[in-house]
Amino acid sequence: MPITATGLGSGLDINSLVSQLVAAERSTADSRLFRTEAVALAKLSAFGSLKGALSTLQGALSGLKDADTFQARKSSVSDEDVLAISAGVDASVGSYDIEVSQLAKANSLASGTYNTTADVVGEGEITFRFGTTVYDSGTDTYTSFTENTDTTEAKITIDSTNSSLEGIRDAINDADIGVNATIVNDGSGYRLLFSSTETGADNSLEVTVTESGPVGLSQFEFNATNTNLTQTVAAQDALLTINGLLVTSASNSVDEAIEGVELKLLSTTSGTPVNVDVSRNNASVKSQINKFISAYNSYIATVNDLTSFNADTLERGVLVGDNTLRSISGRLRGELNASIGGSASLQVLADIGVTTNANGTLKLDGSILDDILSENADQLAGLFSALATATDVDISFDSSTDKTLTGIYAVSVTTLATQAEYQGATGLALTIDSSNNTLEIKIDDVQSGEITFTSATYASGDDLAAEIETQINADSVLKEAGVSVVVSYDSINDRLVINTSSYGSLSTVEITQVDTDTTADLGLSVGSGTDGIDVAGTIGGVTATGAGQLLTGAAGSDAEGLALKIIGGLLGSRGSVNFDRGLAENLDNLLELYLGTDNLLDLRTEGLENQIDDVADQRERLNIRMESVEARLKRQFNGLDALLGQLKQTSDFLTQALANLPGPLIRNKR
Repeated sequence: MPITATGLGSGLDINSLVSQLVAAERSTADSRLFRTEAVALAKLSAFGSLKGALSTLQGALSGLKDADTFQARKSSVSDEDVLAISAGVDASVGSYDIEVSQLAKANSLASGTYNTTADVVGEGEITFRFGTTVYDSGTDTYTSFTENTDTTEAKITIDSTNSSLEGIRDAINDADIGVNATIVNDGSGYRLLFSSTETGADNSLEVTVTESGPVGLSQFEFNATNTNLTQTVAAQDALLTINGLLVTSASNSVDEAIEGVELKLLSTTSGTPVNVDVSRNNASVKSQINKFISAYNSYIATVNDLTSFNADTLERGVLVGDNTLRSISGRLRGELNASIGGSASLQVLADIGVTTNANGTLKLDGSILDDILSENADQLAGLFSALATATDVDISFDSSTDKTLTGIYAVSVTTLATQAEYQGATGLALTIDSSNNTLEIKIDDVQSGEITFTSATYASGDDLAAEIETQINADSVLKEAGVSVVVSYDSINDRLVINTSSYGSLSTVEITQVDTDTTADLGLSVGSGTDGIDVAGTIGGVTATGAGQLLTGAAGSDAEGLALKIIGGLLGSRGSVNFDRGLAENLDNLLELYLGTDNLLDLRTEGLENQIDDVADQRERLNIRMESVEARLKRQFNGLDALLGQLKQTSDFLTQALANLPGPLIRNKR
């Protein structure tokens, strides 16, 4: 590349001149681009702040949208060393005096002593059953054992691979049968300890052994024939009184004595009852309402900052006059001031003491809300959340969608939902043995494993039905899938009837495999039962969609998406359902327009981001153009410089030539 030196011919600082001319050329364009970019960046940040404030507001609505928020309970207990309490939304409000006289315990049995954990005990099969044992440890008198039909017996095979003390322990624990096995050194040797994983008198252990190899395994028997194990802890139920009423529980977690309340028993009382108080958690409700007010006021503060104008300095907020922001604020104010309609006694926020200040923020009159909470708390849910109330006690509200319109809808039922049903053949034997004690069943299209019934002669068809129901519902595959059955005895036709717990067309039952004599003795054979039927009817005079017990308003109707659970009752007209959407639900649906998929704010910010990208593209093009201008100016100035150099050389030559010319000739005069 040739080296070019500028300004040699003319003596001018051409680089400086060109730089100044280029800077002057681009200054106007640069100013315009910087101004456009700065405005776009400021608006982008402003919309980010706006979106954040709206998102916070939407988050604050989540609790108010949930009707359970307004049913929240709080509980207290006077002695936390005796019991702990938790109360659900359906807990019965009240005060209770509780005395605990006995805690539930799990049965524990201990073996004799062994020298090491590797000592070989014996081989054979250990069978564990769970039930109620009548046993006096003082006299070692084993009177009786009554099996718990809600449990399943378990057999553990012991052979040469696991016949040691520790091998037996591991085999039992690995089987996960409801028995914990541990080895304890009591100072005199190693003992194997069996403990039921469940407390309660009807979960005590019966242990029988069938030996098949080296003798010794029978030392683990504990039954009416042999009591070779030592009972270290007797199984027992918890005993307590609630307001003087005696309550028995197999577990130290008592969750059925007081509706919606779970009591965890920790110790017995010592003469003084423990007071338990369950009441509405009004503080939690107020907290949710205040959270909403605070979030809305933060939104107003953000809006005021973005739209401010200082008359003295003439400074203005970034979004002054922005149509999007004006629209959002207007619609939010409209929803806040709107009445929810319908027949609810609480119609607007002012009814609970929430009003608007002059600057647009909300304020709460706590005394008004306190009065509502003490006198009309149930109506609060209807003010804020989507809720439907039915005139028929067998109809309950399940859910709604954003398309469900507020209104009163007549409900008519033409078909009630049914469960799938399998009816056994008539003529029932009450004895279960090895020829009829297994089957496989498919419930709601879920296939079970092999199910084994307890071999015994049952006192009645009801007892046999209870055993079959227990074992089917204990199947691990069915339990994991959440499906179950109800088995009943039809005394009129002397047969078993199997019903699914589910309702509707997806409710199915099919016996897929039976034992040799199952059909002859129990009337159960391979085949399908009758499938369930979905509920059918109308909501608001329009045919609704039935799925199980849920009747849902048809698409396009005013009741679209309104799902009602029909749990029974008569066919025909079933009264009406009053649906109110609630302020929180309406506000949330509005905010979803600005925060959901393809929302308006995202479109605005996307446009601003594109504008910023376009400025970058324009700046790049400007740089390329300025480089061209700079090159052109340099060429022109360099040409001028060369011309001036040539002219200077000519001038210098002429000056020198003239200087070298001879002077004028002087002639003599005559």
